[in-house]
Amino acid sequence: MKTDIEIAQETKMLPIKDVAAQYGISEDDLELYGKYKAKISNELWNEVRERPDGKLVLVTAINPTPAGEGKTTTSIGLAQALTKAGKKTMLALREPSLGPCFGIKGGAAGGGYAQVVPMEDLNLHFTGDFHAITTANNLLAALLDNHIQQGNALGIDTRQILWKRCLDMNDRALRNIVIGLGAKADGVVREDHFVITVASEIMAILCLATDMDDLKERLGRIVVAYNFAGEPVTAKDLHAVGSMAALLKDALKPNLIQTLEHSGALVHGGPFANIAHGCNSVMATRTALKLSDITVTEAGFGADLGAEKFFDIKCRKAGLKPDAVVLVATVRALKYNGGVPKDQLSTENLEALKKGIVNLEKHIENIQKYQVPVVVTLNSFLTDTPAEYEFIKNFCEERGCEFALSEVWAKGGDGGMELAEKVLKTLETKESHFKPLYEDSLGIAEKIETIAKEIYGAGSVSYSPAAKKAIAKITDMGFSELPVCMAKTQYSLSDDQTKLGRPEGFELTVRDVYVSAGAGFVVALTGAIMTMPGLPKKPAADSIDVDENGKITGLF
Repeated sequence: MKTDIEIAQETKMLPIKDVAAQYGISEDDLELYGKYKAKISNELWNEVRERPDGKLVLVTAINPTPAGEGKTTTSIGLAQALTKAGKKTMLALREPSLGPCFGIKGGAAGGGYAQVVPMEDLNLHFTGDFHAITTANNLLAALLDNHIQQGNALGIDTRQILWKRCLDMNDRALRNIVIGLGAKADGVVREDHFVITVASEIMAILCLATDMDDLKERLGRIVVAYNFAGEPVTAKDLHAVGSMAALLKDALKPNLIQTLEHSGALVHGGPFANIAHGCNSVMATRTALKLSDITVTEAGFGADLGAEKFFDIKCRKAGLKPDAVVLVATVRALKYNGGVPKDQLSTENLEALKKGIVNLEKHIENIQKYQVPVVVTLNSFLTDTPAEYEFIKNFCEERGCEFALSEVWAKGGDGGMELAEKVLKTLETKESHFKPLYEDSLGIAEKIETIAKEIYGAGSVSYSPAAKKAIAKITDMGFSELPVCMAKTQYSLSDDQTKLGRPEGFELTVRDVYVSAGAGFVVALTGAIMTMPGLPKKPAADSIDVDENGKITGLF
């Protein structure tokens, strides 16, 4: 079988202007980055904003396992299949981060015959959005430290600095550092930290902003530190907003590329769902809804993270109403949740499947709490058996879900026709009555506990002294009505990644809480979740190379 990158490199892409023309986008509304990728101009939104929205389909998944699920692959394959079924369909996806690309995951542009291309460009520098976000983040950090060095007129308490530098790379050595060493002119000595770019508040702000004015308003609200009186100091106080916005001017525009079968894909923004809100930009999603009959989007990791944040943060803030949810699973992943070791997943095991399917069951129940119809799809593997399929199909249908097998990895759009039919049937016969899980008026702790108990299945929530103090301070600052963004392991419904299946009644531990005032949410850190990942013992970077003709190999 060919590798993903070999399949992508052998595909004959259409010029991006021809892909755009399928959606009524003129060449004047494109800002070209070569022949096969472009940014959408600001003017296009003004042309289409009064059009009615198409249907919005979210693709999410069970908790990820080493066996693999294929959420992005399913999203792309579904869009290709819906296009084959005669529906004008557009994807709205996140941009990959260089961290996992060179770390443990490899490329993130789909897989097999359900990919977006150009695959190498997307996985590497693409149109420079992440570089712009990194630079804007670090400009703010530089202005903050310079202000302190130049007399500290704002009275910033260097023991209460919140703003961290960022880098789009897994570099554990930068998690905790000391800066300002050397001579007096080299700055004030203090402890500092790095987060990965996808965890930067600038990333969240870019993805939730609706236009340049909204972007600048959000940037100005960023709380970077507290002064000696305990009052918040913002990016606006540091006069950083204009220069940061100038760096983000082009990054704010959605990027257009194509699938292997030439459906359009707006790929824009890329916050992780385990440490941020896990959704592509509001601007890309809203634009796709105006340009297509059906928009297929995804949210990161399992539905306990990505889908919850899509519903409770993105949809709440952007006024979006999802029409259906596709929930992705595999037989192998369900058996893994049932206790089968990774090297034994190819053998039929209905008992393990019955034990592990409770993970899928919990995600179905959670999505139904938002009153959105669910379609369950299984990514097909050669080792799956008819008995396993039949058991899962019956299980889903008993819970009011449509069910379909997906073979998009091997067959592209043709392998997604059954799934497309079930999605179309759901859109035509089942009505979404979407509403968020909790009201804005709930306090921060009440929101955390609602998510922990309703979505994760926790019995209780405990707070460290630091978390309790932070919640009280954030409430006093007037931010209690913001939604909560939970930072939690993706591998379990709980905050302990070793608890597979459907853990219940456990205690969720919140170790710290902070406000992302510009993004418009409060972040709760649980367990041992890291905002700057590290590389594995054998990183994916070991296998990546480029030949004398500039052809990249090893990128998944």
